[in-house]
Amino acid sequence: MSGMIYGLGLRTFAGFWKRALASIIDSFIIIFICFMVGFFVGVWIIPWLGEDAWAAVSTLVSWFISFIINWLYFTLQESSEFKATFGKRALGIVVTNYTGERITFGQANARYWGKILSGFIFCVGYLMAAFTEKKQALHDILAKTYVVNK
Repeated sequence: MSGMIYGLGLRTFAGFWKRALASIIDSFIIIFICFMVGFFVGVWIIPWLGEDAWAAVSTLVSWFISFIINWLYFTLQESSEFKATFGKRALGIVVTNYTGERITFGQANARYWGKILSGFIFCVGYLMAAFTEKKQALHDILAKTYVVNK
């Protein structure tokens, strides 16, 4: 039966547009978190370092902080008991392994790094979710995961 996964019950694979909307929701949440962290870094770190020193390292520090927030946001939530980020939960979809169970932190980590590959060459890796039989993007295939409706 195409489009179904047999594991802990019968589930259908989440489609491309549902996944894209979840990603947009997650992006807004991450932007808000990064803004709040950046605000507190600005309030506490700039006076401590001084403006001149901060100007020299601010781009690197900002990039590093946003990278860590992104990585932790996705890997911790998708490998948690919820099996999903806030955006995915809002739309009723979860990330599972091939047997329908919760993914490991290692799989969530592989999935995160695979998203970087999915973004290369005009996001073709993401677009694969619209055309593959099991609605898998490149990062899902690499991490051996499915995104399914709850």
